Amino acid sequence: METRGGLQCRRVVTAFLRHRGKLLVVRRSKRVGSYRGLWSAISGYLEEATPLAQALREVREETGLASERCRLIKAGEPIEVPDRALGNCWLVHPFLFDIEEPEQIRLDWENTESRWVPPEELESLETVPALARAFAAVSGSDERR
Repeated sequence: METRGGLQCRRVVTAFLRHRGKLLVVRRSKRVGSYRGLWSAISGYLEEATPLAQALREVREETGLASERCRLIKAGEPIEVPDRALGNCWLVHPFLFDIEEPEQIRLDWENTESRWVPPEELESLETVPALARAFAAVSGSDERR
């Protein structure tokens, strides 16, 4: 497995769902492998699919939304997020999708609750590492974390 700075490199996708200017954030359940109880976007390990296909798969699995219900706005350049405590360097592939029917969302076991927040509120939430920076990669904003 690839390493960076002595950390195992783990490739993941993060899909931001936007509706009328607000972003969906979800609270990670106690049943997931990392960052339990923290807010995140829809995310998952990059398996054998392309990053975009994996992002759409995660959206379908975690929210029940079919890919045709998600309009891709931007695929950002991957960002590196080192986490020495976990011994990982996350290589995050961020995506931004617009959706029209938020009432269709049904969370699966990976998340316990959801909220729609203005993008600027990401900084004030207790989130997975670098969530605001991942959003900046697809929004063009200069938010950093």
